[in-house]
Amino acid sequence: MKNQEIAKLFNDIADLLELKGENPFRVRAYRRASQNIEGFAKDLAETPEKELMEIPGIGKDLAGKIIEYVKTGRLSVYEELRKQMPQGIAEILSIPGIGPKTARLISMKIKIKNIDDLERLAKEGKLRGLPGIQAKTEENILKGIAMVKRRTERQPIGRVLPIAEDILGQLKNTAPVKEIFLAGSLRRWKDTIKDIDILATSGAPKEVMNVFIHLPQAKDVLAHGTTKSSIVTREGLQVDLRVVAENSLGSALCYFTGSKEHNIRLREMALKKGLKVNEYGIFKTATGRKIGGRNEDDIYKALGLLFIPPEIREDHGEIEAAAAGKLPELIDIEDIKGDLHVHTKWSDGSHDFEELVSSAKKKGYEYIAITDHSKGLGIARGMSEEQVLKQNREIKEFNKKLKGFKLLSGIEVDIRSDGTLDYPAKVLKELDIVVAAIHSGFRQGREQLTKRLISAMKNPHVSVIAHPTGRLIGERDAYDADMAEVLKTAVETGTAIEINAYPLRLDLNDIYAKRAKEMGIPLVISTDTHMTSHFGYMIYGVSVAKRGWLEKRDVLNTYDYETLMKRLAAKKKSP
Repeated sequence: MKNQEIAKLFNDIADLLELKGENPFRVRAYRRASQNIEGFAKDLAETPEKELMEIPGIGKDLAGKIIEYVKTGRLSVYEELRKQMPQGIAEILSIPGIGPKTARLISMKIKIKNIDDLERLAKEGKLRGLPGIQAKTEENILKGIAMVKRRTERQPIGRVLPIAEDILGQLKNTAPVKEIFLAGSLRRWKDTIKDIDILATSGAPKEVMNVFIHLPQAKDVLAHGTTKSSIVTREGLQVDLRVVAENSLGSALCYFTGSKEHNIRLREMALKKGLKVNEYGIFKTATGRKIGGRNEDDIYKALGLLFIPPEIREDHGEIEAAAAGKLPELIDIEDIKGDLHVHTKWSDGSHDFEELVSSAKKKGYEYIAITDHSKGLGIARGMSEEQVLKQNREIKEFNKKLKGFKLLSGIEVDIRSDGTLDYPAKVLKELDIVVAAIHSGFRQGREQLTKRLISAMKNPHVSVIAHPTGRLIGERDAYDADMAEVLKTAVETGTAIEINAYPLRLDLNDIYAKRAKEMGIPLVISTDTHMTSHFGYMIYGVSVAKRGWLEKRDVLNTYDYETLMKRLAAKKKSP
């Protein structure tokens, strides 16, 4: 699919336009288009122009640019902008934390060819002294460069999974495979992925391998064998395909799913029982007789364990729980009854109430919460107090027309630098749900960031803390808040914590989600939807919840509407 390539290209164009000091509305148009393209479910390369123009933020001009890139693999406006820029500027702009203003300053004052030049100068302290650049700025630049280098090693699951599923689909349609599965860290739904592992069975493995190495996604072929081959995609991802014997599929799937630590524990258990476990099956050590391997469950049964879901195979206590018959009944996507973080045209969303409700009903939901941005986030067209109250009234009127579905009136309210909220209590008390979030000041000290979150949770009107660590995978590290104190305050105040399902956030992460569950903190899984296709991101959030051992009862938006409203009201009544 070309979607990710074009989304990145449009975002790069926005950076270059901002660098030139172009009209901010034009810059924002490219950024909005980039975001909406990334969330578009269909392949842009196979989408007619008329349908392209139905994507929010895509008019005739941008649709033409998409078509130009699909047909030629180039985009003239991007190439022209690159020519106008100093050497190395595009690489500098790719560094998290360096905006167009700083990039322009560095490129004007110092001749830099690439990121390595910049890293060397920052380490030598030769950037400080430029206007606005101090020792702390150099430190942040070096952190950003380290993040860029990590990107080449691991990529966010939200960018890898669509590529993997596209390859899987092509192989199903064009290669003589009987069964085919994703394995590795993708199957475990880790938030970042190094490479893609695929297992298949086939009566004609040589033909499968020939199809695989000639896929359109293959940029380079690293290896070509009769049962195993490896390619590198245009995005720089290594993809390994293995064709295995049908009677070994289960053991191979277990082995190649991992994790390494989980597999080591399984092998240790097997040795104690006089057994041997590998990718070919499970065997009696004394006789070499194979006793299982066609199904994954064969392995776990032979070791006296309950079947362990892939998402929790990390040697974080799952083997002990399986041995004791105490594995959690993990939450499932079908358990979700609504989405509690949704944006509309009132702020920076793409749809009105009707469109969102129609899409949510197709997901089988009973409700969604409208949580547009508050006035402090001007870039997202945050709403004034008057607009919030007007929207609240319109939601109540709109609900009168609905049957079997409810809109919750809410807000994503900004937590200011001093810990206060964008709106007073007289506004917030009118709403069904208040989702509070930090959107600025990420580099404040640990004490101040923690104080901001705690202050918001102590407000009786705040229902949920959204994307609580502020991370953007591969782009921005989590800010330095004391999460132990944050979770402690969540317990004390009854405030729910969000698992934001947007694939570049996945925030709360699985480790903190598991800790929150153990502490009895209510969680919600929300998509932060800005266009209807973003509702599809819910699977990413549910998978984080699974990795955190969450069950249906731990997540508020698995409850029916009446129960949810009672839980939200309970926070407002708390002392």
